[in-house]
Amino acid sequence: MERHDRIVPARGGTVVSSKTNRRNFLRVGVATGAAAMAAPWILPATARGANERIVLGGIGVGNMGSGLVRSFARSCDIAAISDVYLPRAEQVAESVGAKLVYQDYRQLLDQKDIDAVIIATPHGWHALNCIHAAQAGKDIYCEKPLTYSILEGRRVVQAVRKYDRVLQTGSQQRSGSHEYNGCMHVRNGAIGKLTHVFASNYHSPMEPVWPREEIPEGLDWDRWCGAAEPPPFNFVIWDNRSNPSWVSIRPFSGGEVTDWGSHGLDMAQWGLGMDDSGPEEVWTEGEPFTPLDSTPEAPGGRHRGVNAPQVFMRYPGDIVMQLSGGPGNSGVRFVGEEGSITVTRGRFQSDPAELAAEPLSDPEVQLYRSTNHHNDWLQCIKERRDPVANVEVGHRSATVCHLMNIARWVSQVTGETGQRLKWDAVNERFTNSPEANQFLDRPRRNGYELPDQV
Repeated sequence: MERHDRIVPARGGTVVSSKTNRRNFLRVGVATGAAAMAAPWILPATARGANERIVLGGIGVGNMGSGLVRSFARSCDIAAISDVYLPRAEQVAESVGAKLVYQDYRQLLDQKDIDAVIIATPHGWHALNCIHAAQAGKDIYCEKPLTYSILEGRRVVQAVRKYDRVLQTGSQQRSGSHEYNGCMHVRNGAIGKLTHVFASNYHSPMEPVWPREEIPEGLDWDRWCGAAEPPPFNFVIWDNRSNPSWVSIRPFSGGEVTDWGSHGLDMAQWGLGMDDSGPEEVWTEGEPFTPLDSTPEAPGGRHRGVNAPQVFMRYPGDIVMQLSGGPGNSGVRFVGEEGSITVTRGRFQSDPAELAAEPLSDPEVQLYRSTNHHNDWLQCIKERRDPVANVEVGHRSATVCHLMNIARWVSQVTGETGQRLKWDAVNERFTNSPEANQFLDRPRRNGYELPDQV
Protein backbone atom coordinates (compact mmCIF):
# COMPACT_ATOMS: atom_id res chain seq x y z
CA MET A 1 0.00 0.00 0.00
CA GLU A 2 1.52 3.26 -1.16
CA ARG A 3 1.52 6.30 1.12
CA HIS A 4 2.42 9.93 0.48
CA ASP A 5 2.65 12.45 3.33
CA ARG A 6 0.34 10.37 5.54
CA ILE A 7 -2.27 10.08 2.79
CA VAL A 8 -3.89 6.69 3.32
CA PRO A 9 -5.52 4.87 0.40
CA ALA A 10 -8.59 3.39 2.06
CA ARG A 11 -10.35 0.18 1.21
CA GLY A 12 -12.48 0.48 -1.88
CA GLY A 13 -10.29 3.13 -3.52
CA THR A 14 -11.32 6.19 -1.50
CA VAL A 15 -8.43 8.38 -0.35
CA VAL A 16 -8.49 10.01 3.08
CA SER A 17 -5.87 12.27 4.60
CA SER A 18 -4.53 12.06 8.11
CA LYS A 19 -2.27 15.10 7.92
CA THR A 20 -2.94 17.13 11.05
CA ASN A 21 -0.53 18.64 13.52
CA ARG A 22 -0.74 19.59 17.18
CA ARG A 23 -0.96 23.29 16.35
CA ASN A 24 -4.33 23.01 14.60
CA PHE A 25 -5.79 20.24 16.79
CA LEU A 26 -8.05 22.54 18.80
CA ARG A 27 -9.09 24.53 15.73
CA VAL A 28 -10.20 21.40 13.88
CA GLY A 29 -12.02 20.13 16.97
CA VAL A 30 -13.97 23.36 17.30
CA ALA A 31 -14.87 23.25 13.64
CA THR A 32 -16.14 19.71 14.04
CA GLY A 33 -18.33 20.80 16.95
CA ALA A 34 -19.71 23.76 14.99
CA ALA A 35 -20.61 21.50 12.09
CA ALA A 36 -22.36 19.13 14.45
CA MET A 37 -24.51 21.92 15.83
CA ALA A 38 -25.33 23.16 12.37
CA ALA A 39 -26.66 19.83 11.14
CA PRO A 40 -27.42 16.73 13.22
CA TRP A 41 -25.92 13.68 11.56
CA ILE A 42 -27.65 10.84 13.34
CA LEU A 43 -31.08 9.62 12.44
CA PRO A 44 -33.71 10.42 15.06
CA ALA A 45 -35.34 7.48 16.81
CA THR A 46 -38.48 7.84 14.75
CA ALA A 47 -36.48 7.39 11.54
CA ARG A 48 -34.64 4.24 12.59
CA GLY A 49 -36.34 0.93 12.04
CA ALA A 50 -36.18 -1.72 14.73
CA ASN A 51 -34.13 -4.02 12.47
CA GLU A 52 -31.98 -1.37 10.84
CA ARG A 53 -28.26 -2.01 11.25
CA ILE A 54 -26.35 0.71 13.06
CA VAL A 55 -23.22 2.03 11.33
CA LEU A 56 -20.17 2.25 13.58
CA GLY A 57 -16.64 3.61 13.51
CA GLY A 58 -13.78 2.35 15.67
CA ILE A 59 -11.43 4.82 17.38
CA GLY A 60 -8.39 3.08 18.82
CA VAL A 61 -8.10 -0.57 17.80
CA GLY A 62 -5.34 -2.03 19.91
CA ASN A 63 -5.75 -5.04 22.16
CA MET A 64 -9.18 -4.09 23.55
CA GLY A 65 -10.44 -1.95 20.69
CA SER A 66 -9.89 -4.56 17.99
CA GLY A 67 -11.84 -7.10 20.01
CA LEU A 68 -14.71 -4.68 20.54
CA VAL A 69 -14.91 -3.75 16.86
CA ARG A 70 -14.95 -7.39 15.80
CA SER A 71 -17.64 -8.18 18.36
CA PHE A 72 -19.90 -5.34 17.22
CA ALA A 73 -19.30 -6.29 13.57
CA ARG A 74 -21.58 -9.30 14.11
CA SER A 75 -24.64 -7.06 14.42
CA CYS A 76 -23.52 -3.69 13.00
CA ASP A 77 -21.83 -2.31 9.92
CA ILE A 78 -18.29 -1.03 10.55
CA ALA A 79 -17.69 1.85 8.15
CA ALA A 80 -14.32 3.22 9.29
CA ILE A 81 -11.37 2.60 11.59
CA SER A 82 -9.05 5.17 13.16
CA ASP A 83 -5.78 4.52 14.97
CA VAL A 84 -2.57 6.52 15.26
CA TYR A 85 -0.75 3.32 14.24
CA LEU A 86 -1.82 2.98 10.62
CA PRO A 87 -0.72 -0.62 9.97
CA ARG A 88 -2.90 -1.78 12.83
CA ALA A 89 -5.84 0.33 11.65
CA GLU A 90 -5.56 -1.16 8.17
CA GLN A 91 -5.37 -4.72 9.48
CA VAL A 92 -8.44 -4.35 11.68
CA ALA A 93 -10.36 -2.52 8.95
CA GLU A 94 -9.74 -5.38 6.54
CA SER A 95 -10.89 -7.94 9.10
CA VAL A 96 -14.28 -6.23 9.58
CA GLY A 97 -14.87 -4.93 6.08
CA ALA A 98 -14.41 -1.24 6.90
CA LYS A 99 -13.78 0.83 3.77
CA LEU A 100 -12.13 3.87 5.37
CA VAL A 101 -8.96 4.10 7.46
CA TYR A 102 -7.77 7.21 9.29
CA GLN A 103 -4.89 8.21 11.50
CA ASP A 104 -6.82 11.22 12.83
CA TYR A 105 -10.10 10.23 14.49
CA ARG A 106 -11.73 13.60 13.76
CA GLN A 107 -11.82 12.70 10.08
CA LEU A 108 -13.77 9.59 10.99
CA LEU A 109 -16.20 11.80 12.94
CA ASP A 110 -16.72 13.87 9.79
CA GLN A 111 -18.33 10.88 8.06
CA LYS A 112 -22.06 11.59 8.11
CA ASP A 113 -23.12 7.99 7.56
CA ILE A 114 -21.53 6.86 10.85
CA ASP A 115 -24.10 6.73 13.65
CA ALA A 116 -21.90 5.86 16.61
CA VAL A 117 -18.31 5.18 17.61
CA ILE A 118 -16.42 2.68 19.77
CA ILE A 119 -13.64 4.39 21.74
CA ALA A 120 -10.81 2.24 23.09
CA THR A 121 -7.85 4.60 23.03
CA PRO A 122 -5.45 4.98 25.98
CA HIS A 123 -7.22 6.48 28.98
CA GLY A 124 -5.72 9.93 28.59
CA TRP A 125 -7.47 10.30 25.22
CA HIS A 126 -10.99 9.31 26.27
CA ALA A 127 -12.26 12.78 27.17
CA LEU A 128 -11.41 14.56 23.91
CA ASN A 129 -12.53 11.52 21.89
CA CYS A 130 -15.92 11.52 23.65
CA ILE A 131 -16.45 15.28 23.57
CA HIS A 132 -15.66 15.53 19.86
CA ALA A 133 -17.83 12.51 19.11
CA ALA A 134 -20.78 14.04 20.96
CA GLN A 135 -20.28 17.34 19.15
CA ALA A 136 -20.28 15.43 15.87
CA GLY A 137 -23.63 13.83 16.69
CA LYS A 138 -22.30 10.32 17.34
CA ASP A 139 -23.43 7.94 20.06
CA ILE A 140 -20.56 6.47 22.06
CA TYR A 141 -19.32 3.21 23.53
CA CYS A 142 -16.27 4.17 25.60
CA GLU A 143 -14.02 1.72 27.36
CA LYS A 144 -13.53 2.21 31.08
CA PRO A 145 -12.32 4.24 32.86
CA LEU A 146 -14.44 6.91 31.24
CA THR A 147 -11.75 9.58 31.71
CA TYR A 148 -8.26 10.25 33.04
CA SER A 149 -9.37 12.95 35.51
CA ILE A 150 -12.43 14.10 37.43
CA LEU A 151 -12.75 17.37 35.52
CA GLU A 152 -12.56 15.50 32.22
CA GLY A 153 -15.42 13.28 33.35
CA ARG A 154 -17.71 16.20 34.10
CA ARG A 155 -16.95 17.74 30.70
CA VAL A 156 -17.84 14.48 28.98
CA VAL A 157 -21.13 14.30 30.90
CA GLN A 158 -21.92 17.87 29.84
CA ALA A 159 -21.17 17.12 26.18
CA VAL A 160 -23.21 13.92 26.08
CA ARG A 161 -26.18 15.64 27.73
CA LYS A 162 -25.94 18.80 25.62
CA TYR A 163 -25.94 16.92 22.31
CA ASP A 164 -28.41 14.25 23.47
CA ARG A 165 -26.09 11.31 22.85
CA VAL A 166 -26.29 7.74 24.14
CA LEU A 167 -23.06 6.73 25.91
CA GLN A 168 -22.33 3.31 27.34
CA THR A 169 -19.23 2.90 29.55
CA GLY A 170 -17.44 -0.42 29.10
CA SER A 171 -18.18 -1.51 32.68
CA GLN A 172 -19.64 -4.78 31.48
CA GLN A 173 -20.22 -6.22 34.96
CA ARG A 174 -23.32 -4.03 35.11
CA SER A 175 -24.79 -6.49 32.61
CA GLY A 176 -23.85 -9.60 34.57
CA SER A 177 -26.61 -11.62 36.24
CA HIS A 178 -24.62 -12.43 39.38
CA GLU A 179 -23.50 -8.84 39.82
CA TYR A 180 -27.07 -7.63 39.30
CA ASN A 181 -28.50 -10.10 41.82
CA GLY A 182 -25.85 -9.34 44.39
CA CYS A 183 -26.38 -5.58 44.23
CA MET A 184 -30.16 -6.08 44.22
CA HIS A 185 -29.89 -8.03 47.49
CA VAL A 186 -27.71 -5.33 49.03
CA ARG A 187 -29.97 -2.49 47.93
CA ASN A 188 -33.07 -4.27 49.21
CA GLY A 189 -31.73 -4.84 52.71
CA ALA A 190 -30.81 -8.54 52.61
CA ILE A 191 -27.89 -7.92 54.97
CA GLY A 192 -29.55 -5.19 57.01
CA LYS A 193 -28.07 -1.76 57.51
CA LEU A 194 -24.74 -1.40 55.69
CA THR A 195 -21.69 -0.59 57.78
CA HIS A 196 -18.61 -1.39 55.68
CA VAL A 197 -17.43 -2.14 52.15
CA PHE A 198 -14.15 -3.94 51.48
CA ALA A 199 -12.44 -3.45 48.11
CA SER A 200 -9.00 -4.23 46.71
CA ASN A 201 -5.82 -2.35 47.51
CA TYR A 202 -5.23 -1.26 43.91
CA HIS A 203 -1.79 -0.12 42.74
CA SER A 204 -1.23 3.50 41.70
CA PRO A 205 0.64 4.19 38.44
CA MET A 206 4.41 4.33 38.02
CA GLU A 207 6.68 6.89 36.35
CA PRO A 208 8.38 5.78 33.08
CA VAL A 209 12.19 5.76 32.94
CA TRP A 210 12.89 3.79 29.78
CA PRO A 211 15.48 4.28 27.01
CA ARG A 212 14.52 5.60 23.61
CA GLU A 213 13.79 3.08 20.88
CA GLU A 214 13.03 3.53 17.20
CA ILE A 215 9.41 4.48 16.56
CA PRO A 216 7.66 1.90 14.34
CA GLU A 217 6.85 3.05 10.83
CA GLY A 218 3.28 4.26 10.61
CA LEU A 219 2.98 5.25 14.30
CA ASP A 220 2.42 8.91 15.21
CA TRP A 221 3.98 8.73 18.68
CA ASP A 222 3.51 12.43 19.39
CA ARG A 223 -0.23 12.23 18.79
CA TRP A 224 -0.47 8.90 20.64
CA CYS A 225 0.79 10.71 23.77
CA GLY A 226 -2.04 13.24 23.54
CA ALA A 227 -2.06 15.83 26.33
CA ALA A 228 0.96 14.28 28.07
CA GLU A 229 4.50 15.40 27.36
CA PRO A 230 5.87 12.54 25.25
CA PRO A 231 8.47 10.38 26.99
CA PRO A 232 11.02 8.61 24.79
CA PHE A 233 9.27 5.93 22.76
CA ASN A 234 9.70 2.43 24.11
CA PHE A 235 7.77 -0.61 22.99
CA VAL A 236 6.96 -1.79 26.52
CA ILE A 237 5.19 1.51 27.25
CA TRP A 238 3.28 1.68 23.99
CA ASP A 239 2.15 -1.95 23.70
CA ASN A 240 -0.81 -2.74 25.96
CA ARG A 241 0.20 -6.39 26.30
CA SER A 242 3.71 -5.61 27.51
CA ASN A 243 5.25 -5.29 30.95
CA PRO A 244 4.41 -2.73 32.31
CA SER A 245 2.57 -1.13 29.32
CA TRP A 246 0.98 2.32 29.32
CA VAL A 247 -1.88 1.08 31.52
CA SER A 248 0.53 1.17 34.49
CA ILE A 249 2.22 4.48 33.61
CA ARG A 250 1.05 7.77 35.12
CA PRO A 251 1.22 10.07 32.06
CA PHE A 252 -1.30 7.82 30.31
CA SER A 253 -3.32 6.02 33.00
CA GLY A 254 -4.28 5.96 36.67
CA GLY A 255 -2.74 2.50 36.95
CA GLU A 256 -4.56 -0.49 38.38
CA VAL A 257 -6.59 1.97 40.47
CA THR A 258 -8.50 3.23 37.44
CA ASP A 259 -8.16 0.16 35.21
CA TRP A 260 -9.40 -2.64 37.47
CA GLY A 261 -10.86 -0.20 40.00
CA SER A 262 -13.35 0.86 37.34
CA HIS A 263 -14.84 -2.63 37.67
CA GLY A 264 -14.53 -3.29 41.39
CA LEU A 265 -15.41 0.19 42.64
CA ASP A 266 -18.22 0.36 40.09
CA MET A 267 -19.80 -2.54 41.96
CA ALA A 268 -19.43 -0.57 45.20
CA GLN A 269 -21.19 2.42 43.67
CA TRP A 270 -24.01 0.25 42.32
CA GLY A 271 -24.57 -1.60 45.57
CA LEU A 272 -24.49 1.62 47.59
CA GLY A 273 -26.92 3.45 45.30
CA MET A 274 -24.38 6.18 44.56
CA ASP A 275 -24.66 6.36 40.77
CA ASP A 276 -25.22 10.12 40.92
CA SER A 277 -23.00 10.84 43.92
CA GLY A 278 -20.06 9.41 45.86
CA PRO A 279 -18.17 9.40 49.16
CA GLU A 280 -18.03 12.33 51.55
CA GLU A 281 -14.51 11.81 52.86
CA VAL A 282 -11.31 10.11 51.78
CA TRP A 283 -8.15 9.60 53.84
CA THR A 284 -4.98 7.55 54.05
CA GLU A 285 -3.21 5.62 56.79
CA GLY A 286 0.40 4.48 56.97
CA GLU A 287 3.52 5.99 55.44
CA PRO A 288 3.07 8.77 52.82
CA PHE A 289 3.09 7.86 49.14
CA THR A 290 6.48 7.37 47.49
CA PRO A 291 6.38 7.20 43.69
CA LEU A 292 7.95 4.27 41.88
CA ASP A 293 9.96 4.47 38.67
CA SER A 294 9.46 1.77 36.07
CA THR A 295 12.83 0.93 34.49
CA PRO A 296 14.22 -1.90 32.35
CA GLU A 297 15.92 -3.29 35.45
CA ALA A 298 12.79 -2.98 37.59
CA PRO A 299 9.72 -2.69 35.33
CA GLY A 300 7.31 -3.10 38.22
CA GLY A 301 4.89 -5.25 36.28
CA ARG A 302 1.60 -4.77 34.51
CA HIS A 303 -1.01 -3.44 36.95
CA ARG A 304 1.71 -3.06 39.53
CA GLY A 305 3.17 -0.06 41.29
CA VAL A 306 2.79 1.43 44.75
CA ASN A 307 -0.24 0.37 46.80
CA ALA A 308 0.51 2.39 49.92
CA PRO A 309 -0.61 4.24 51.92
CA GLN A 310 -3.89 2.46 52.57
CA VAL A 311 -6.99 4.40 51.51
CA PHE A 312 -10.36 4.71 53.22
CA MET A 313 -13.58 6.46 52.17
CA ARG A 314 -16.71 7.34 54.09
CA TYR A 315 -20.06 7.35 52.30
CA PRO A 316 -23.36 8.90 53.45
CA GLY A 317 -24.89 6.90 56.27
CA ASP A 318 -21.47 6.52 57.92
CA ILE A 319 -20.56 3.59 55.64
CA VAL A 320 -16.79 3.13 55.51
CA MET A 321 -15.11 1.65 52.45
CA GLN A 322 -11.69 0.15 53.12
CA LEU A 323 -9.47 -0.24 50.07
CA SER A 324 -7.97 -3.50 51.25
CA GLY A 325 -9.27 -6.88 52.30
CA GLY A 326 -11.59 -7.12 49.32
CA PRO A 327 -12.47 -10.30 47.40
CA GLY A 328 -10.43 -9.49 44.28
CA ASN A 329 -9.85 -6.66 41.86
CA SER A 330 -13.21 -7.06 40.07
CA GLY A 331 -15.51 -6.72 43.07
CA VAL A 332 -16.24 -5.84 46.68
CA ARG A 333 -17.67 -7.28 49.88
CA PHE A 334 -20.60 -5.47 51.46
CA VAL A 335 -20.95 -5.92 55.23
CA GLY A 336 -24.18 -5.21 57.07
CA GLU A 337 -25.60 -5.78 60.52
CA GLU A 338 -27.11 -9.12 59.43
CA GLY A 339 -24.41 -10.60 57.20
CA SER A 340 -22.24 -9.92 54.17
CA ILE A 341 -22.54 -10.16 50.39
CA THR A 342 -19.62 -10.53 48.01
CA VAL A 343 -20.01 -9.38 44.41
CA THR A 344 -17.23 -10.05 41.90
CA ARG A 345 -17.12 -10.83 38.19
CA GLY A 346 -19.50 -13.70 37.58
CA ARG A 347 -19.97 -14.46 41.26
CA PHE A 348 -22.38 -13.54 44.06
CA GLN A 349 -22.26 -15.20 47.46
CA SER A 350 -23.32 -14.38 51.00
CA ASP A 351 -22.52 -15.14 54.60
CA PRO A 352 -24.70 -16.72 55.88
CA ALA A 353 -25.19 -18.64 52.63
CA GLU A 354 -28.99 -18.69 52.81
CA LEU A 355 -29.15 -14.94 52.18
CA ALA A 356 -28.00 -15.44 48.58
CA ALA A 357 -30.12 -18.55 48.15
CA GLU A 358 -33.36 -16.78 48.94
CA PRO A 359 -34.92 -14.89 46.01
CA LEU A 360 -36.06 -11.37 46.73
CA SER A 361 -39.77 -11.07 47.36
CA ASP A 362 -41.35 -7.98 45.82
CA PRO A 363 -38.16 -5.85 46.05
CA GLU A 364 -38.76 -2.15 46.59
CA VAL A 365 -35.58 -1.08 44.82
CA GLN A 366 -35.34 -2.05 41.16
CA LEU A 367 -31.99 -1.77 39.39
CA TYR A 368 -31.60 -1.40 35.64
CA ARG A 369 -31.55 -4.92 34.16
CA SER A 370 -29.24 -5.59 31.23
CA THR A 371 -28.23 -9.07 30.11
CA ASN A 372 -25.91 -8.06 27.26
CA HIS A 373 -23.76 -4.94 27.57
CA HIS A 374 -23.24 -4.38 23.85
CA ASN A 375 -26.84 -5.07 22.87
CA ASP A 376 -28.08 -2.81 25.64
CA TRP A 377 -26.20 0.10 24.08
CA LEU A 378 -27.45 -0.67 20.58
CA GLN A 379 -31.05 -0.93 21.76
CA CYS A 380 -30.75 2.33 23.66
CA ILE A 381 -29.44 4.04 20.53
CA LYS A 382 -32.61 3.01 18.71
CA GLU A 383 -34.87 4.01 21.59
CA ARG A 384 -32.91 7.18 22.53
CA ARG A 385 -32.54 6.41 26.24
CA ASP A 386 -29.75 5.87 28.77
CA PRO A 387 -28.08 2.43 28.97
CA VAL A 388 -27.10 0.60 32.15
CA ALA A 389 -23.62 2.18 32.40
CA ASN A 390 -24.57 5.63 31.15
CA VAL A 391 -22.26 8.63 31.12
CA GLU A 392 -23.05 9.76 34.68
CA VAL A 393 -22.55 6.22 36.00
CA GLY A 394 -19.20 5.94 34.21
CA HIS A 395 -18.08 9.33 35.48
CA ARG A 396 -19.07 8.74 39.10
CA SER A 397 -17.43 5.31 39.28
CA ALA A 398 -14.23 6.65 37.70
CA THR A 399 -14.30 9.52 40.20
CA VAL A 400 -14.08 7.08 43.11
CA CYS A 401 -10.97 5.61 41.46
CA HIS A 402 -9.45 9.05 41.00
CA LEU A 403 -10.13 9.89 44.64
CA MET A 404 -8.04 6.90 45.67
CA ASN A 405 -5.04 8.09 43.66
CA ILE A 406 -5.52 11.69 44.76
CA ALA A 407 -5.51 10.74 48.45
CA ARG A 408 -2.16 9.02 47.96
CA TRP A 409 -0.67 11.87 45.94
CA VAL A 410 -1.75 14.40 48.58
CA SER A 411 0.13 12.41 51.22
CA GLN A 412 3.23 12.72 49.05
CA VAL A 413 2.77 16.50 48.79
CA THR A 414 2.09 17.07 52.48
CA GLY A 415 4.42 14.39 53.80
CA GLU A 416 1.74 13.02 56.10
CA THR A 417 -1.31 10.77 56.20
CA GLY A 418 -4.51 10.84 58.18
CA GLN A 419 -5.99 14.11 56.91
CA ARG A 420 -9.72 13.72 56.21
CA LEU A 421 -10.19 15.15 52.74
CA LYS A 422 -13.77 16.46 52.52
CA TRP A 423 -15.31 15.68 49.13
CA ASP A 424 -18.23 17.73 47.82
CA ALA A 425 -19.86 15.30 45.37
CA VAL A 426 -22.23 17.98 44.06
CA ASN A 427 -19.61 20.54 43.06
CA GLU A 428 -16.92 17.89 42.63
CA ARG A 429 -14.27 19.65 44.68
CA PHE A 430 -12.51 19.19 47.99
CA THR A 431 -13.66 21.73 50.54
CA ASN A 432 -10.59 21.62 52.81
CA SER A 433 -7.57 20.74 50.66
CA PRO A 434 -6.05 22.96 47.96
CA GLU A 435 -3.41 20.23 47.58
CA ALA A 436 -6.12 17.72 46.60
CA ASN A 437 -7.89 20.13 44.23
CA GLN A 438 -4.75 20.51 42.14
CA PHE A 439 -5.21 16.86 41.09
CA LEU A 440 -8.77 17.28 39.78
CA ASP A 441 -7.20 17.61 36.33
CA ARG A 442 -3.74 17.17 34.85
CA PRO A 443 -1.27 19.37 32.91
CA ARG A 444 -1.90 19.55 29.18
CA ARG A 445 0.20 20.35 26.16
CA ASN A 446 -0.85 23.18 23.89
CA GLY A 447 -3.36 21.93 21.37
CA TYR A 448 -4.89 19.34 23.69
CA GLU A 449 -6.76 21.65 26.04
CA LEU A 450 -10.02 20.59 27.64
CA PRO A 451 -12.79 22.95 26.49
CA ASP A 452 -14.40 25.15 29.17
CA GLN A 453 -17.66 24.99 27.24
CA VAL A 454 -18.67 21.92 25.25
